[in-house]
Amino acid sequence: MATVNCSSIEKKLPLCEAGIFQCSETGLAFEVESTASIVYRYATWSTHLKEADQNVWVPAGPLFYIWALPGTVRAVYLPHFICLSDADISGCSIAHFEFQKMTIQQPTEVMPFSAVLKNPSFSLLGVVWRKLRSAISLPVHSLVLIFQQLSAANTTLHLYLIPDDISVKQAIERQETSWNSKLIPKPPPFSPLFFGNRYQVSSNAQVKITPEPHLPFCYKSPKKQQLFVEIYIRKMTEEIEFVIRDGQNDTVVWRASLRSGDISPLRNVSKTPSGAAFMKKHKTELCSRMGQLSSILLNLRVDDVINSEEEEEVQAQKTKQKKNQFLLDLAEKKGPKAQEKLFQVLQMKDPFLVEDLENS
Repeated sequence: MATVNCSSIEKKLPLCEAGIFQCSETGLAFEVESTASIVYRYATWSTHLKEADQNVWVPAGPLFYIWALPGTVRAVYLPHFICLSDADISGCSIAHFEFQKMTIQQPTEVMPFSAVLKNPSFSLLGVVWRKLRSAISLPVHSLVLIFQQLSAANTTLHLYLIPDDISVKQAIERQETSWNSKLIPKPPPFSPLFFGNRYQVSSNAQVKITPEPHLPFCYKSPKKQQLFVEIYIRKMTEEIEFVIRDGQNDTVVWRASLRSGDISPLRNVSKTPSGAAFMKKHKTELCSRMGQLSSILLNLRVDDVINSEEEEEVQAQKTKQKKNQFLLDLAEKKGPKAQEKLFQVLQMKDPFLVEDLENS
């Protein structure tokens, strides 16, 4: 299986030969027999899965809008986050939304991290799992995300416990970037988690955890605010251990150490200017050096900073430098909030350029 690098929310994937190709960003994969052009992007379950259907089905992976010419894709591999070693795979299905109506399709094969559908017809597709009538919940591969708020007093962390869904992870990263936070990489839980259970966060040090040290584990649409606990550390020691326990049976499901080297010193915060000030100061450099324009424009359109007509106006400029200048002028006309959002997207898409300009 060949891996294809994909850096935008919406991706047009031209494939020039037969084989199986996987998107490095979303985990979505396609099997094609010849040349094919495929367009895909994330969609939201909450918009399409009706309340009556939610009583029967639970999302088990991202929902995608996919477009391809009929007959060009032999199979699609849709990512899911269910731990198959502890799950009954007969509950796995694929939801197909078309004309605001959901139909359920049975996958050709259920693999550890994806469900395969051969000879698919495309529109909106995603993996769902039938809710169990017994008390046993679905075992889920999950992630623990820890962010340090760089502009907060002393050391303030946000800890998230989410299903291993890339669309949810990316939504959290975008939100935390807008809050001037930095991801502190830590390993995932070492055993599956269960929807509906509550998990307790604790530490061997004197820390303050709010609003309470319990996180209910659930699936929330990427468009919604995800649940997290705030951890306040007044005095950072050389190493602090954190533990997460299952509230049902007090079993430890995750353990990690936070070391002083993981934490960014607060003195660096003052070096980060506001978005408007950054854009004004480095406008000349940004005109010549800013890349990944299509991805930046798509993020700005998704966040309603620009509309599709303005995006087309930017792309209509003849050179890269003129496109960048048109976008920077457009953000400047829209005001500080638009410039701040552009700055946040640039931080996410090209952090090395932002750092280099800040240090120049």
